[in-house]
Amino acid sequence: MPALTLPPAQRKLYRAEAHHLDPVVMVGSSGLSDAVKKEVDAALRAHGLIKVRVFSDDRSEREAMLATLADELNAAPIGHLGKLLMLWRAIPERSKPIDPDRKPGPKKVKVLKYSKRGGQRPEVKIVRVLGNQRLTPGGKVKKIKRAHTVSAKKRPPGGV
Repeated sequence: MPALTLPPAQRKLYRAEAHHLDPVVMVGSSGLSDAVKKEVDAALRAHGLIKVRVFSDDRSEREAMLATLADELNAAPIGHLGKLLMLWRAIPERSKPIDPDRKPGPKKVKVLKYSKRGGQRPEVKIVRVLGNQRLTPGGKVKKIKRAHTVSAKKRPPGGV
């Protein structure tokens, strides 16, 4: 598969986005093995834009690795900065539909705390509430109290 080609303006944008990323794959002394290519492919599928660190001192060898990875994985070479290679490939759409019975994950809730003195602005806090937590009327996050079930052995005889 040939490497993707991007216009220079788009490469520049991706290079700027990649600046803050950490390398997700490291290529050691054994070079581009099948396992390394598989990891780079998995990282591209998950993240789209990645950095690869190469522990080789030969610049031409690193450039050849960038070209090889881009060609074999159908990715766009974004740049080569020192021992870091930057690659981009569009993230594929999910083929597996999302389960409708799935419970909601964490959510951010805005909590207003009013002052005891009138005329002051309320204090605004954004709180993250997980699935096993609840928000109290006072604005605190607490664990959800589950209904405690008593085992059959511990129940009083003849009672519920």
